[in-house]
Amino acid sequence: MDLELLTQKTIEIVRQASSFIQQEAALFSRDKIEYKDLNNLVSYVDKEAEKLLVAGLSELLPEASFITEEGTTGIEPDPTALNWIIDPLDGTTNFIHGIPVYCVSVGLARGKELLAGVIHEPSLNEMFSAWQGGGAWLNGKQMKVSTVPHLQDSLIATGFPYYKFEKQKRYMYILELLMQRTHGIRRMGAAAVDLAYVAAGRFDGFYEYNLNSWDMAAGVLLIKEAGGKVTDFNGGDNYLFGGDIIATAGKQHEELVSVIKENF
Repeated sequence: MDLELLTQKTIEIVRQASSFIQQEAALFSRDKIEYKDLNNLVSYVDKEAEKLLVAGLSELLPEASFITEEGTTGIEPDPTALNWIIDPLDGTTNFIHGIPVYCVSVGLARGKELLAGVIHEPSLNEMFSAWQGGGAWLNGKQMKVSTVPHLQDSLIATGFPYYKFEKQKRYMYILELLMQRTHGIRRMGAAAVDLAYVAAGRFDGFYEYNLNSWDMAAGVLLIKEAGGKVTDFNGGDNYLFGGDIIATAGKQHEELVSVIKENF
């Protein structure tokens, strides 16, 4: 499998979905919002973008199955197989409210082994891409994570839980600690964007729980190929399907793991 060529072709498919999303952004009305459950919003834009991605990627790699946020394929996925892992519109709430921080995220994995990843942030027309062993790229220029050595000098991103609030107090305590031990905390509202920004050296770290594989797949590969480090909250490798993640430029990783592991 030529992963570089596959990634380049994936970029074009992602770009088509992003173009559709931006066209709809100018027309979108909040009366078109749907609720999957508490605070979990979706729209026809998510669903149609996903259909576009599935159609294009099916032709590109017919042997691969799909793990998708909106489940438009109607097929129960096998997480151990070769899968496209898709979030057609990460940051739906931002999109619905007219906040220009959202993206299309597409990863390719065989089981937990990440092979390729593409994230496009249409509002800025930034295309992040990576393939296994090929480095990480932003609009054709190679990316590297930051060289910040310590947590105290780091800018960290996170997300706030919108369900499973039983862990909220512990999570907010960690937030309080990190506000005092870093340059600051940012909450963009799209985990895939956060991960892409870690890979690009804009953020020095990111952590969140209650995530799904489609939030992480592409971004994790970007970070690894850009020289960063990714673990779960315990410092292990159960992040892609485990629900929680810590991603950093690398040098401050153990410090961040320690803060989270001790208090979560």
